[in-house]
Amino acid sequence: MTERVLTLGYSPCPNDTFIFAAIADGRVAAGGERPAPFLADVEVLNRKARGGELDVTKISCHALLHCLDRYWMLRAGGALGRGCGPLIVAREPVSIDALSDKSIAIPGRLTTAHLLLQLLGSHHGRRPELPFEQIMPAVAAGRVAAGLVIHEGRFTYRAHGLHLVMDLGAWWEARTGLPLPLGCIVIRRELGREVAARVEAAIRASLLAARAAPLEAWPYIRAHAQELEDTVIQRHIDTFVNDYSLDLGTDGERALRAVLATAADQERIALPDGAIFWDET
Repeated sequence: MTERVLTLGYSPCPNDTFIFAAIADGRVAAGGERPAPFLADVEVLNRKARGGELDVTKISCHALLHCLDRYWMLRAGGALGRGCGPLIVAREPVSIDALSDKSIAIPGRLTTAHLLLQLLGSHHGRRPELPFEQIMPAVAAGRVAAGLVIHEGRFTYRAHGLHLVMDLGAWWEARTGLPLPLGCIVIRRELGREVAARVEAAIRASLLAARAAPLEAWPYIRAHAQELEDTVIQRHIDTFVNDYSLDLGTDGERALRAVLATAADQERIALPDGAIFWDET
């Protein structure tokens, strides 16, 4: 079988590198496809997917709304769960209402975090975009009034001297009763269902390999999380990698469709009539 080279996008965050380590180092074959990893900030991946630039990539579930014309969603490799949502943080203890006309730094317009801030509906101030790792330093320095933090920011904001204003993930869960879909893996539709099935199986196998032998994955994870302590890395993995990452399942699919429908309504975009998942007919 001739190997096909597939560009494979994901972030350098520990949950993604944990899931993809065995593919990246060759311990798990991609079934006739040779992956060419491209690691970047999630908003960079969102924009590349919107332009159809990557074959397979992790994106924000919010961004999925804007690229369903080119991509199917896979059922493995995503980030979805409870107690894992984005946080609004500030330098001083303050209410969310007090921030209504203040600046809140966001990690990207297409992130699920930004969608939740839009849905909250109480913020009408500036929303400067910053790479996620720059948001907490900007808040601590007073360059913005507050920040919308994702990833390991859940565990490290106190170390920056910041205070929690609101947990938007908890707000979503209370509002909907559903887990929060943060990120998902998509594949170009033109590659076909057979390739999609093989890639999904490879991602699932890579995750299982990391669970079975985490020490083998650790050097790859560590190399891309150079500024994080080992305890933070492990908390990150424990929080964002779960059974939904192996298979979205019924609850996960309900949550994903709820996010898409909510985003479509918020942005006045019609959902496509065709399949969202590669295995839908």
